[in-house]
Amino acid sequence: MRPDSLWRIPDFRTLFTATALTQLGTNVGYVAVPLVAVEALGAGPGQAGLLATLSTLAFLLIGLPAGAWVDRMHHRRVLIVADLVKAALYASVPLAWWLGGLTLGQLYAVALLTGGATVFFDVGSQSVLPGLVGREHLVDANSAVVGLMAVGNVAGRGAGGMLVQLLTAPLAIAVTALSHLGSALRLTALRRTPADDVPAADIPADDVPTAAHPDTATRPVIPVPVPVPVPGLGAQIAEGLRHVLGNPELRALAATASLNNLGSQLVNTLLPVLFVRELNLPAWALGLFWAVGGVGILLGSRCARPVSARFGDGRTLALAGLCLAPAGLLVPMIVGGPWLFLAGAGWLLVSLKTGMDNVLGVSLRQRMTSDHLLGRMNATFRFLLFGALAIGSALSGLLGELLGLRTTLWLGGAVLATAFLPVYLSPLRTRRRPPAAPVSTATSTALSGAAPTAPTGTTTCAPTSPARYRASAASPAPGPDADGRCAPAR
Repeated sequence: MRPDSLWRIPDFRTLFTATALTQLGTNVGYVAVPLVAVEALGAGPGQAGLLATLSTLAFLLIGLPAGAWVDRMHHRRVLIVADLVKAALYASVPLAWWLGGLTLGQLYAVALLTGGATVFFDVGSQSVLPGLVGREHLVDANSAVVGLMAVGNVAGRGAGGMLVQLLTAPLAIAVTALSHLGSALRLTALRRTPADDVPAADIPADDVPTAAHPDTATRPVIPVPVPVPVPGLGAQIAEGLRHVLGNPELRALAATASLNNLGSQLVNTLLPVLFVRELNLPAWALGLFWAVGGVGILLGSRCARPVSARFGDGRTLALAGLCLAPAGLLVPMIVGGPWLFLAGAGWLLVSLKTGMDNVLGVSLRQRMTSDHLLGRMNATFRFLLFGALAIGSALSGLLGELLGLRTTLWLGGAVLATAFLPVYLSPLRTRRRPPAAPVSTATSTALSGAAPTAPTGTTTCAPTSPARYRASAASPAPGPDADGRCAPAR
């Protein structure tokens, strides 16, 4: 194992294994929940669309304030509670089915509430990562996590289809509940997160001036921290929105990812109805089709690092979109026989691009964001990206009822084929190296409530990895240069 390997960090190993369990449960549920609605409860296109909408609606309802709340909370606690809530909600589905009382209304409630828990888990896990590994290793860390998610897509969705076939869909959801419970138990071993660290306000006695009075000459004067006003919730949300939407590169990343999610959801929402009702295919065939997407994401996550080393992060995102995104037009060709394989090839190529986007895009936006804004930046992206999923689900159900399955699938494929344009037309197309995030001590101390350690307005560019890992870095973190590239920090 290399001296600077991520796997030497116990907290990263803990987060990684907990994420593995969460991904397994999430992907089994991704297949099982809509099949419960379609097979056990007789849901049609509109009802399937509503179910998919509710599963992501929480990102629109609480996505933005969740970022500000997570910035104020202990990340470890947020992750554990979110997993426990999801485990309890998913466990209610097989229990109600066993008692003969499962309804679409309960399934809608489970989808909405688990979506709310997912908001906090996703924002918290992405916010905690830079502090665990250091910004200089974010591409490696995100590559490992995205690769894990891709394996979860393959194994989880493939297993989900098989479990539905063997156990029925309601019982397959019990596996989802157990996976989230296991993730929560694993996260109890997470020893430290950035939100749990309180900056030390004490000053060593040797460095503190003593009082002149003889009775107190040997007693150090303990400085009283100057109270710093904490911005209100609305002001913090607005700061996160300005940070994302006011930066042309972050704005382009958000637009491309949102369009990609919109197109994917237009397609994915109707696939259970298409496979089960129109094509009369078994549940495992749907799981296998979705698993092909997981293979694409895995390949994309593995290719992202070597390709970006050659062409640069931004150029890789632009070129991958130009070369791979048009394959989205192959996805609607799902009519059985050889055409099903052609559609699967299109889905594989689109997912390959998504895997590269997830590694490089997430790493870029984490590098562009200072610590005190990470929760709000991630929440803003989650609000936009999962808001697109909610809108796509609603549109898919509505258009499926009005225009038919095939027309809606072609609309989704067209959106997938053109989603890369915001990044391709942005300054990201010429970016070779990632920027380093400025760390504002004034703002971060205002949020933490600690006494300021530097004059107000002072900003520096510095790595934020823990001391136990930062010592292994070969060079200082790069700082922004005048032309948008990076130069060594001074």
